[in-house]
Amino acid sequence: MVRRIDVTGADGVRLAAWEFADPPKGRGEHETAPGVLLLHGLMGRASHWAPTARWLAERHRAVALDQRGHGRSDKPDGPYTREAYVADAAAAVEQLGLGPVTLIGHSMGALTAWQLAARRPDLVHALVICDMRASALGPASQREWADWFHSWPVPFATLADVRKWFGEDDPWVERPNPARGEFFAEVMAEQADGWRPVFSYGQMLTTRETWVLESHWDELAQVHCPTLVVRGLDGQLGRAEAQEMVRVLPRGEYGEVADAGHLVHYDHPEGWRSAIEPFLDGVLAS
Repeated sequence: MVRRIDVTGADGVRLAAWEFADPPKGRGEHETAPGVLLLHGLMGRASHWAPTARWLAERHRAVALDQRGHGRSDKPDGPYTREAYVADAAAAVEQLGLGPVTLIGHSMGALTAWQLAARRPDLVHALVICDMRASALGPASQREWADWFHSWPVPFATLADVRKWFGEDDPWVERPNPARGEFFAEVMAEQADGWRPVFSYGQMLTTRETWVLESHWDELAQVHCPTLVVRGLDGQLGRAEAQEMVRVLPRGEYGEVADAGHLVHYDHPEGWRSAIEPFLDGVLAS
């Protein structure tokens, strides 16, 4: 069962949180399961976490958040700063009574997660960072993304066209990737002229600009809870940088998933579960 809970984020922004409420195994009716908050990446939405949240819900109170500008949450003109995203995540933890929480974040959501863990250690019990770099990417990367957005052949006539373009025809796809096509099909909505993304290109670029021009090693070093850094073998986070992140983290651990790219939990859900479940079991035991 999945239910929506509205959360009030920074500046009064309405955020949609989704609780996967299967009763945790082995717990009585009045016992409280440990909380997990799942944070998607740029352009993502909470529903991308559904397969992960369903198995997490066997032992945790699993909640996925549509972050501002994404999914069914509000899409205000601004702000789209790191401070706003972190404040939104803190609001979700506090208003839903999830703390001290285990944060699981992918890409942008992983950065939000470790910034929250650094700034509000009272709210965070453990952390999983999925395929997010701590190094600055630079202005050229931002220009490449702007050009990529302009290359999208919107509107798409059908969802099958969405799946084919993002899974096969997109110049950024090195080889056919059906999971990528499905990922983007989930962030499209039907309009009068066809299928278009549920987010604004401009808001996504503004959001991305707040992290690609700076490195985030200092805040990573301030995360003192147990932290697992996971990368897809063909993802955007290289092995050397991931291992350096583990070294910088006071309580860091390393994991990787073969046959997975940047969308680790989507590309290879079984490998993703195998990579993070032992870490989460250890967190529960502690």
